[in-house]
Amino acid sequence: MTSETYRDAWGIPHLRATSARELARAQGRVTAVDRAWQLEVERHRARGTSASFLGAPALSWDVFVRRARLDDTARRCFTALQRRDPETADWVRAYVDGVNAGLSEGAARTPEFARAGLAPGRWEPWTPLGVWLGTHILFAGFPAKLWREEAIRHLGPEAAGLFATDGPGTAGSNGWLLSGARTTTGLPLLAGDPHRFLEEPGVYQQIRLSCPEFDVTGLAVPGVPGIAHFAHTGSAAWAITNAMADYQDLYRERLRRTGAGVQALGPDGVWRRASREVELVAVAGEEAVEVEVIETERGPVIAGGPEGLGGLEGALRPGEENTPATALALRHPPRVTEDLGFSALLPLLRARTVADVDRALDAWAEPVNVVQAADTTGAVLHRVAGRVPVRARANSLRLVPAWEEGYEWRGWHTPPYAGLEDGVAVMANQRGPAAPLGVEFAPPHRADRIRALLGRRPSWSAADLPAVHTDTHLASAAPLLDHLAALTALTPDAARLRDRLLAWDRHMDADSTDAAAYAALRTAVVRRLAAHPAFAPLTETPAYPEVLLPWMSLTARIGFALEHLLRAEELYGIDRREAVRAALEETAAAPPAGPWSDSHRVAPWRALPEGPYTEPGLAGDHDCVNCTTAVPGITDLAARGPAARYVWDLHDRRNSRWIVPFGADGVPGAPHHRDQLPLWLAGDMAPVVTDWTLLTLEHTDLPEEAHA
Repeated sequence: MTSETYRDAWGIPHLRATSARELARAQGRVTAVDRAWQLEVERHRARGTSASFLGAPALSWDVFVRRARLDDTARRCFTALQRRDPETADWVRAYVDGVNAGLSEGAARTPEFARAGLAPGRWEPWTPLGVWLGTHILFAGFPAKLWREEAIRHLGPEAAGLFATDGPGTAGSNGWLLSGARTTTGLPLLAGDPHRFLEEPGVYQQIRLSCPEFDVTGLAVPGVPGIAHFAHTGSAAWAITNAMADYQDLYRERLRRTGAGVQALGPDGVWRRASREVELVAVAGEEAVEVEVIETERGPVIAGGPEGLGGLEGALRPGEENTPATALALRHPPRVTEDLGFSALLPLLRARTVADVDRALDAWAEPVNVVQAADTTGAVLHRVAGRVPVRARANSLRLVPAWEEGYEWRGWHTPPYAGLEDGVAVMANQRGPAAPLGVEFAPPHRADRIRALLGRRPSWSAADLPAVHTDTHLASAAPLLDHLAALTALTPDAARLRDRLLAWDRHMDADSTDAAAYAALRTAVVRRLAAHPAFAPLTETPAYPEVLLPWMSLTARIGFALEHLLRAEELYGIDRREAVRAALEETAAAPPAGPWSDSHRVAPWRALPEGPYTEPGLAGDHDCVNCTTAVPGITDLAARGPAARYVWDLHDRRNSRWIVPFGADGVPGAPHHRDQLPLWLAGDMAPVVTDWTLLTLEHTDLPEEAHA
């Protein structure tokens, strides 16, 4: 026996092998069998070839990936990994071998391949690095700098602070660590939930990896070996949230064409040759699109070129009318260091103590995370992990000129550490240990609420914690309700709605008609503010790459920053009290007929759309602990939410719990495709099974030499 694949009652794979390398191969194979379509979509997205079978809707992403040179960066990082850490490089190769061994079987049971006319391809050794990079390239939110640039240009410097909140990004999380002093067993508990786009199949894969070196249970990223983010090794456990650190920069470049190619102006006043090539992006049903790929000494050009930014006035500043910037270049750590942090993955699997986890995280690169860890001795850890460059503060705030001195990178920040308060550490993307490394953070509501809930009892068990995961209190409702309280001279219907909302318990429960009424009022207020002439310049769609435009949505920005905008001392002459009054009258005239869950529904992303959403209704909202994100002013549907929930018990791993929104199997109609959805909706979790005798043997693989 080289490897065995077992399944539990939820279809979750439990893998056992005679070596870490064979285990990686088994992990690759079972992931391909369960999630062949997901893996192939991610491989194509990482290469910028997804439009070849998904058509024009995928073109903007493919063009961005090509111009940002993500596939080339993945190749470079793998080449460097082979040189720096051959053991990990070989382990990654084994995973890729397993994926290639299982793809045909997985594709044969997955109907999307036939629908898209796609045949499974071949994974290369660097493909997992490309998947990791493509998954996380937008995590640091560099597009927010484009928004700040536009907001400051049109509204003034104070606009950056008014809109500085966790906006239309890609990820956040809740996480909390209880020391043994705050648990019923005397040993720590870790719990939380990562907030990502809800995708089907899901972005996390429940899995167990066991070999003579380690036996680890956790949530893997499909397409990447090991278990990077959330895991329990039996004697140690860890979990992460997005640190909201800023580690990617946008440089405003001056480019010109010459007979030899393209040149970029450097900070020393010298024009230097930039690399240039032309690539073709295939588009299903349409002509291929030609993309010019340019890279300066700062990084790949993601917008504009020698001929300019296509009318993008946001890059033009006073005094530059005669020599404006013509392009934007992206600088991010993996392109500079040729390191994605994969050397942390095997040491994490081998970790037995908090000290082991801590040492492993020293090799972590990106995304930059806040990490909590604990072990069976009672030791705990709360730190930031990842690589953040040292540079001028202006780099973090706005676009900076490549042709001026003072904006270069000058080394790396030392990751901060933090302690526990009253035996508790809470991380929810708020300002915390990563505060010196970032600009925009989530409001403190989720973190404050988690801490308040944990303070209601002196000690907790693993079975108690789902009540925290599913809390629906919405603290950010306060400013709008304060405006309501000050309103007088209303129509009878509006007065009744005002009184009803002022008596509301501020919980966004699925069955709450008051929550639905509040959400409708909020939408009306957001839309009225977005339509005000003061914001008119920000309603024009800038000529940035289409894939970055969600960060530029004025309505979404107002929706997520509403509490700040309502509380600001002055807001560009806007009469906010009148805006709220008009919105209240509008809502009272046509109130929602049903509860919050009628409009607040799961809206998972699927590579092949399947028509209107008919998904189940949800509790929660963006600023609730149960963070199911509607976009106020745009939609009540939740495209983001808890992509998993977990509880890691350091007293006994058998008491740990986990859940994902849909299921372990990526094949529509399979028994385990959506069997976890009812539990996820109800706030329940499935048990983590560790007894092999309770599992069903599904597959035994041959020794490695037999695969040759």
